[in-house]
Amino acid sequence: MPDNRTVVVAAAIVDRGRVLAAQRSEPPALRGGWEFPGGKVEVGETELDALVRECEEELGVGVVVGDRIGPDLLSDDGRFTVRVFECTLHDGDKPTPLEHLQLRWLDADSVDDVDWLPANAQAVKLLPDVLKHHAVAPTHPGA
Repeated sequence: MPDNRTVVVAAAIVDRGRVLAAQRSEPPALRGGWEFPGGKVEVGETELDALVRECEEELGVGVVVGDRIGPDLLSDDGRFTVRVFECTLHDGDKPTPLEHLQLRWLDADSVDDVDWLPANAQAVKLLPDVLKHHAVAPTHPGA
């Protein structure tokens, strides 16, 4: 049976053992929840292209997309298939909350300090190894 859910891509942007979390501003039902930046894959767009576009629109940054983290995840309402990718920032880029209430860098000890939206919370459980891998050296200055 084909999966007719809309695909949403999300960027687990990592740097120096930390991951970037973004607090939703809308819709009202999700306001205040935390997520990985990203959004819907548009018709004719690849998942990687969508992720790069969404990071530019939401954070004003360029990203380098790496490996997928974990399996397909299902949104709370069952309408979306969520795919999370490990990403790094282009050198010198600093994220700005253009569409979010705020941004926070979280390390392995603080990653559970925010109220993650359900699909994102599933992916957060897979982050410790990813964060350890990036703890050694910064991927860009000033993060």
